[in-house]
Amino acid sequence: MAVVSSGSPLAARRKLGDELRKLRDGLGMTAKDVGAHCNCHNSKISRIELAQRACSRKDFEAFMELYDVDEEKRAELAELMVLGLQRIPPWWQAYADVISANYAEFLAYESEAARCCEYQPLLIPGPLQTPEYAHAVTGVSFTALGPDQVEGLVEVRMRRQQRLREDVPVIFEAVVTEAALRLRVGGAAVMRGQLRHLVQMAGLDHVTLRVMPFEAGEKAAITGAFTLFGMQLGGEAEVAFTESADNTTNFRDDPLTLRRMNRLFRNLSAASLSEDDSVELVERIEEELV
Repeated sequence: MAVVSSGSPLAARRKLGDELRKLRDGLGMTAKDVGAHCNCHNSKISRIELAQRACSRKDFEAFMELYDVDEEKRAELAELMVLGLQRIPPWWQAYADVISANYAEFLAYESEAARCCEYQPLLIPGPLQTPEYAHAVTGVSFTALGPDQVEGLVEVRMRRQQRLREDVPVIFEAVVTEAALRLRVGGAAVMRGQLRHLVQMAGLDHVTLRVMPFEAGEKAAITGAFTLFGMQLGGEAEVAFTESADNTTNFRDDPLTLRRMNRLFRNLSAASLSEDDSVELVERIEEELV
């Protein structure tokens, strides 16, 4: 089991809760059974497993005793428990007045992910946006926002991009449709700058850009944007976020949904242009705007 790397108590609580649930299920116990052993209500057990509250050291030791966890795994889980108890606010806490709880959860996983896969049918993915493009799309969101709120959300989006500039950057794989390249967000000048920036970002070793052309037909008919996060470089993503019509993000981690969404992203990538052909299409559309 890989321990969460750094800085995100929420991600640590999620991982620990998932591991505790697996241990409980493996013994055929209910939350009520565990609550009786720990002398607490079963709702407390459920909240810990769902990462809605941190696991105290006292509760952790009670779980380890009840589940008869060996020393090696107990040490791994203890790291998650300690990190989950930390009260150091993450950088996005400064923007609590403009970001939702769901968005904060999204940012927590993004900050820890080793690999990120994003599909966008109509917009350029946030980590690849220019400030001008981000201003344009944020200003016309579902919810009426004031200038200060728009500015705050754009700052959050720009801060997110630092993951691509770290010494050990996140591996970022993006699939966008041709429509996302041709939609003139912010006008021709803003879009030209965005497309040039997209070409530059696609040149980074840890960034992969694939474009689903109009010729793909029904294969490009998937309309819902989504993001997959993997905490390790190999294997399938372990967490997914889907985007709703009102610009909210929805957390998904059930195994069936994750299998389907991992498969869907692979299918979208396979139906898209190659990396080189994708960049050529971006450059061609940028020239048409000139």
